[in-house]
Parts: sequence; structure tokens; C-alpha cells
Amino acid sequence: MHKQSERLWERGMSRRTLLGMGWKGMLGLCLAALPGCDRRQEAPKAPENTAAQGPRKGFVTPTPSPWYSQLSNGRVRCELCPNQCTIEPGERGVCRVRENRDQSLYTLAFGNPVVVQDDPVERNPFFHVRPGTRSLSLSTAGCNLACRFCEVWDMALVAPEDVYAHNMPPQRVLEHAQATNVGAVCYSFGEPVVFYEYMAAMASLVKEAGMLNLMQTAGYIQPEPLAELLPYLDAVNIDLKGFDPTFYREAVGGDLDPVLQTLKQVRAAGIHIEITNLLIPTLNDDMETIGAMCRWIRDELGPDVPLHFGRFYPLYKLIDLPRTPVATLDQARQTALQAGLRYVYVARVPGHEGEDTYCPNCGETIIDREGFMIDFVHVDNGRCRYCQTEIPGHFI
Repeated sequence: MHKQSERLWERGMSRRTLLGMGWKGMLGLCLAALPGCDRRQEAPKAPENTAAQGPRKGFVTPTPSPWYSQLSNGRVRCELCPNQCTIEPGERGVCRVRENRDQSLYTLAFGNPVVVQDDPVERNPFFHVRPGTRSLSLSTAGCNLACRFCEVWDMALVAPEDVYAHNMPPQRVLEHAQATNVGAVCYSFGEPVVFYEYMAAMASLVKEAGMLNLMQTAGYIQPEPLAELLPYLDAVNIDLKGFDPTFYREAVGGDLDPVLQTLKQVRAAGIHIEITNLLIPTLNDDMETIGAMCRWIRDELGPDVPLHFGRFYPLYKLIDLPRTPVATLDQARQTALQAGLRYVYVARVPGHEGEDTYCPNCGETIIDREGFMIDFVHVDNGRCRYCQTEIPGHFI
């Protein structure tokens, strides 16, 4: 099965090439205090819409951010994510896109996406959101984490001036989405938390236009800004990169607990949630830890939350590690199913039975997949066609 999966993976890549997806997109498969002003400053305003001029290197439109507090000596503290960077005058936070200008916080990730492309919704991955349809994927430069296994490091772990970006204010994104006839806009690839203001402005327009807002994120965000964003979101896929705090600190560059809190907050808001866990040999593929993670998901979020186990490919600072054996993915999937999770997937191994969706009640295959290709969907009005069991997610 291993060799067959290898051949199917190659075939899946060629299909995506035929769909016009570049190599960066393929990598995307798979980033003291004194009392001061209140963090909720005036709402940022979008830059004026201008004609498209093609991607330009160094293109930024500095935009005020509301998520900060003023400190002494001209410093500010960013209140958007758990890093809570203290930023000196003229300097930036660890995300590379938030800058202290005259003791006010500005974002340089507004209206300047690096990636704007039409994708299968399964790519992000969302397996329970209108299977077989397409979404507009969008991301800017920057990330508030520093994963050693980052798949888009040349986009996420750089400053916005260092990459080519499009001039696309929120209204222009909406017009592009409508012109391409997609059913959703997905904020993904890099880390949408760092372009929070841009995403929020777009999400409002997208929702008003009757399309879905999807977010694929590492979940490294403070509760208050997340709470303001959630009413506009329809589905969220969160990268739970591991279940060991030491792994998070050393390989991800952050803490585990804020991500767990984000998962619970999204779930409590009643928003459809899916989880991705990339299994990296020797670093986060211990089955005992995976079992603990699956039991936490079952107990804290519920057994119906879809879980995607992703296959690691050597990239960035972990090029010396092997790709994840299919046997490890199989074992992880069985561990999750034994823990009581009902929808467990194997990602990035096209042709694997773990790509398909099975009804947890009658056992019938209700969504058949190969890579990003959908052969059939036997879900009618959100229920299994065979036994009428309710299936979580958004279905046409």
C-alpha cells in the first residue's frame, strides 16, 4: 500500500498543477507596563481601493491596529496574541508586521496579500464544509510563531517588504471572490491572526454577500480579539501541532495552553471546527501522547470534531528527518478511533481509506475522496443518506 500511496500522491500533485497551483501553494498543503490607553482603539479603516497593478515587492499600507496598550518610554504592548510583544519605538513584534509608530500600533498586513488563489475547500483542509466546492484562499506575509517545520517559511517567516504582494483592499477581495464564483473565502496558508484587521474587514463583507468565511490557523490568539471575530466565521481548522508543552516551546515557538483555550472558545461559540495534527517522526508521533490528545478532544470538544493526521515531509529546518511512515499515520488513526473520535482522517496520502468519511452509525462511506478529488457525497441536508444520522459541518 505504501508504494501505491506514493504513486497516488504524485498523481494528486499533477492534478493540482493542472489546476494552476504554484509551488508555494503546494507547500501550503499540507506559521514594565503602565496604565495606558484602552486596547480597543478606533477601528482601522481600509486603504482606498486602487486599480490592480500586479504583485509588487515591498508593497504595504500601514493601518492602525486597535489591539494594543501604551507603556512608558514610548513603548507599546501588542494585545492581539499570547506573545504580547513589548515593542520599542520604530520596532516590530515577533510577527514582523506590527510596528510601533509614535506610540501607536500599526499593522503592515492590510490589503497586501501574498497568496490569492482558487482552491478546493478540502485543501485547507475542510472535509465537512461543502465537499467538492471551491474557496478563495488568501494570506499575507508574517506569522506569530516560528515552527521549525514551516511549509511556507519564505512567506510566513519574513517581513511584508521582503515579498511580492497584491494590492487588494477588502472590497476588491470580495469582488474577486464573486467573479471566480467560489462559495467561501478561506484565510489560510500563512497565519491569519497576524492580518487580523484585514481578515475582519473582509469577513464582514463576505458574510454580508452570503458566502462562507473559513479560517485555517494555529490558534495563537488572545480570547478578546477572537471573540470579536467569531460571529463572522462559519468554520475553523486549527493546527494542534502537538500535545506536549515542551514540543510547543522548542519546535513551534509558543505555548500549548493558549491553543487549547482557542479550541474550546471556538467550540463553545457553536462554530464548526476541524483539527489538523501534523505527525513529525521522533518529535510528536508518540502514541501515548497522541492518545492523550484524542481523549482531550473527545472530552473537551466532543467526539464529532473531525481530526486530520497529516504526513510530514522534510522541509525548512527539519530536512534531515524522514517523512512520516504511513504505518504511523495508520496507528494514530486507530488510536483516535479507539479513543472515541468519530471522524478521523489521514491527510496527504491520496488513495488512503482514511481520506473518506464514514457514517459513525451505519458504517457506510458517505464521502469518497482521492486527494482533493471528490467521487461522491452521500450526505443529504446534513444527514447520512443511508440511516439519517446527522453529520457535523456545512453541507449543500
